[in-house]
Amino acid sequence: MTTDMWAQALAKDWHITAQLHPLDGEYDLNFLAQGTDGHDHIVKVMRAGCAPELIDLQIRALEHIAAKAPDLPLPAVIRTKDGAGFAEAADVDGQTRLIWVLSKLSGRCYAQVAPKGLDLIQQVGHVLGGTALALADFDHPGLARDFKWNLMKADWIADDLTCLEDPSRRALIAEITEDFARIKPALAALPVQAIHNDANDYNILIEGGMGQALGVSGLIDLGDMCAAPRVCDLAIAAAYMVLDHDTPERAFGALIKGYHAANPLSPAEVDLIWPLLRARLAVSVVNSTLMARENPDDPYITISQAPAWRFLEGAPHDPSLVRARLRAACGLPVADGAERVLAWLETARGSFAPLMDGDLAEAPLGPLSIEHSAEPQDPFNLTQAEAALLGGDPAKGRGPWLGYYREPRLIYTDKAFRTGRWKASDRRSVHLGVDIFAPAGAAVSAPLNGEVVIAEYRADPLDYGGMIILRHETPEGDAFFTLYGHLDPGFLEHLSPGTQIAKGAAFCTLGTQACNGGWAPHLHFQLLMTSHGMAPSWPGVADPDDLEMWEALSPNPACLMNLPDAKTRYDPPPKAKVAQGRAQHFGGNLSLTYTEPVMLLRGWRHHMFDEWGRAYLDAYNNVPHVGHAHPRIQAVAAEQLHRINTNTRYLHPAQSAFAAKILSKLPERFEVCYFVNSGSEANELALRLARAHTGAKGMITPDHGYHGNTTGAVDISAYKFAKPGGSGKPDWVELVEVADEYRGPFRRDDPERADKFADLVDPAITALKARGHGLAGFIAETFPSVGGQIIPPKGYLKAVYAKIRESGGLCIADEVQTGLGRLGQYYFGFEQQEALPDMVVLGKPIGNGHPIGAVITTREIAQSFDNGIEFFSTFGGSTLSCRIGKEVLDIVDDEGLQGNAEAMGTRLMAQLRTLEARHACVGDVRGMGLFLGVELIETDGSESTAICAYVKNRMRDHRILIGSEGPKDNILKIRPPLTIEADDVDMITETLDKVLAEVALWQG
Repeated sequence: MTTDMWAQALAKDWHITAQLHPLDGEYDLNFLAQGTDGHDHIVKVMRAGCAPELIDLQIRALEHIAAKAPDLPLPAVIRTKDGAGFAEAADVDGQTRLIWVLSKLSGRCYAQVAPKGLDLIQQVGHVLGGTALALADFDHPGLARDFKWNLMKADWIADDLTCLEDPSRRALIAEITEDFARIKPALAALPVQAIHNDANDYNILIEGGMGQALGVSGLIDLGDMCAAPRVCDLAIAAAYMVLDHDTPERAFGALIKGYHAANPLSPAEVDLIWPLLRARLAVSVVNSTLMARENPDDPYITISQAPAWRFLEGAPHDPSLVRARLRAACGLPVADGAERVLAWLETARGSFAPLMDGDLAEAPLGPLSIEHSAEPQDPFNLTQAEAALLGGDPAKGRGPWLGYYREPRLIYTDKAFRTGRWKASDRRSVHLGVDIFAPAGAAVSAPLNGEVVIAEYRADPLDYGGMIILRHETPEGDAFFTLYGHLDPGFLEHLSPGTQIAKGAAFCTLGTQACNGGWAPHLHFQLLMTSHGMAPSWPGVADPDDLEMWEALSPNPACLMNLPDAKTRYDPPPKAKVAQGRAQHFGGNLSLTYTEPVMLLRGWRHHMFDEWGRAYLDAYNNVPHVGHAHPRIQAVAAEQLHRINTNTRYLHPAQSAFAAKILSKLPERFEVCYFVNSGSEANELALRLARAHTGAKGMITPDHGYHGNTTGAVDISAYKFAKPGGSGKPDWVELVEVADEYRGPFRRDDPERADKFADLVDPAITALKARGHGLAGFIAETFPSVGGQIIPPKGYLKAVYAKIRESGGLCIADEVQTGLGRLGQYYFGFEQQEALPDMVVLGKPIGNGHPIGAVITTREIAQSFDNGIEFFSTFGGSTLSCRIGKEVLDIVDDEGLQGNAEAMGTRLMAQLRTLEARHACVGDVRGMGLFLGVELIETDGSESTAICAYVKNRMRDHRILIGSEGPKDNILKIRPPLTIEADDVDMITETLDKVLAEVALWQG
């Protein structure tokens, strides 16, 4: 039967006239019916021999859900003109086929969208929970199905494990089947109901486009419905949500949270979901392996196993912590009886024995947070000396002082605190106990009766040293635990598991740095609701993105210290409140980068850290040229401020030393330096110098250039004046096209492109002279940055400069973005162009964050400017600025950063070229050293602002900061500090590869 004949059946039985377009389907025929009345439907033509009962089950279930929960996004059943649920028609072979019709829902399959964020997954859970709730009282004879996808019967695979040839995989699946056998009685004891049973990533529809907020628009295909406990439905959906997700456990938690909000679960049900998820994946891989035997020529069958195997064989997931995570996500007690323990602790607050001598109620709090502490200097390497002096001594000898609970800190620097391979991967940074800093040897007493569970010595640097775990019971018999860390291991002589400790008894002492893990003497005191999942590491620090679970597992122990929780609890600065204050007190055109801005409080080399201690790889900021928080610059700044900070009206050797260092990097014709406070001010000064020397006013500059935010600098910055609301091009300015050999009129295949681009200057010179402005000069970023990270064809600037000089103008090289070794092979961009400017402008990178700018020029031009009017800048050329500026240049030399820029730039460029070949949305990769651009395009080759915005924000989601530029804002700008390392380069490209694959998903 042809598509037209199915359309005729649709018209006959439903009175719907439509064009039919085939859709995917495993066994049955599915069509999109585009009606002549503008309404679309889904037509389902069932396989020959399909039982009418199966269709009736789905129809009645959909209608039941619609009646019980009309807001749920499930398709509506379109009954025939006679009110029947389905109709019959014969196919070309004379076999009877059953046809039924549904409304079409908007959106695309969950499998075809990105990112699969936790908010979206939570929405999926909410829809599933609402659907299960609506089906709770639905019944139908067709639900009693005996088939392999009923998760209650997942143990059928136990007899087929021999199909798995890999012994390790066979053992893994055997372990999962054994786990399933253990939970089967508890599963069988749960009530059964109608469940969807197949909420996979192709049966969930999502609305919204690339870079937009995504939401669930549909749940479709009830063809696998059966009767089972509702947690089976949830486990099946979870099995698809976790596959290839960057943070599968968080995805799992988000799904359960959404489900529980719509359809509350019991703790016993939640505890079954993890083993059921693994059982579903085990069924999937065994079934597909058996199918591959029957269909050995179908590679898709085994390829589809890959995500399941990656998850099952990936990083181990502690079942106890997974259960705790899921319970916490639902707001349920993370351990049986935990809610009773917390209630009892609250009533008993104030009655516990003192932990240590001294009045803790009066003890001051010493902050070690990212916000308030500069320790450690290197957030990836806490030294022994820093650990020994941690936080100083805010109590100043007047008794103990406390360290906060829930405080994000950067002192946890060992790789064990990272959960990924990169320095910017997730890391545990949030303190889960309260610290009591006191002298070594101070006695520690039990706040209440307890039994020793663990008494051990952990000798690794920055570990606990001596550590004791005590078990306690409430009067009702509910257990909880306390942890004591950084102790003198002498307790091992008299304490062992089972030892009873009486309330108020001193049972250990604080260790010295030599035996307490290397820290300043203090007690780490932590409350634990359970011991399950804690050994052997007994975490005292949590990832900030897992705090929902860890705050439930390790609540604030202030109650056991007879203190109010508020005294010891730390709250980082709330980002929303900071953003609100910014909006109230700053102009609206002060922009923030990224859709979800970041609040960054610390920096080190090429990484930055937010208020929770999350690390970000800085691949964007060229201002910290030699790296954030460089210790040599810190030392110079502090030392000079300790001495004096004056201006250029007074002599100081730092001024001439700075000038000599700059001039040593430039051709001999440069002899004079002017120091100012910014690149903007430097370009403003360069205009004055050019006009003073030439007596003319007219300036030529490439289109879409940017030279600063002073009045004069804006006048020569098309990036600013040509924007909507801009002042427009001044009459004394002429623009020439950027020498863009990828998108400009002269391309890389044209050997004369440099001269052709340079020839565009000729009419600009003529126009300025015709309007009476003359030609003062030509100014350009040597490699246009805001114009799109452009590398002009070699010889372009040399040819332009010749034309400018022939007409009496000066040539100004704005090297703010490209100078000081960033290009690797060249210290300045004009060197690559084999051009010799008359003035060189330097800005922000030369101060590494300190406000400095400079204009360097010839003696002749300087003499023209020396017209009797004093030039003076109060802070330009201050002793502080000069010492910092010279130190930056010295560091570039001493640390070989120009060579590093060349090596890392070469590595990064090679990897970006690979991505260019792999991803159609990458139109061009260009750059030099650590000045790189990636141009992103639509399928027709046009500039794609939308793709660039998506990629930039998704890279930020992965903790990599990059920018975007270009007239259409479609070019990724990569300009990290010169300290970047090979692992960081690999992180950029591996992550970018994943994000560009998401773009391909949207374009598919």
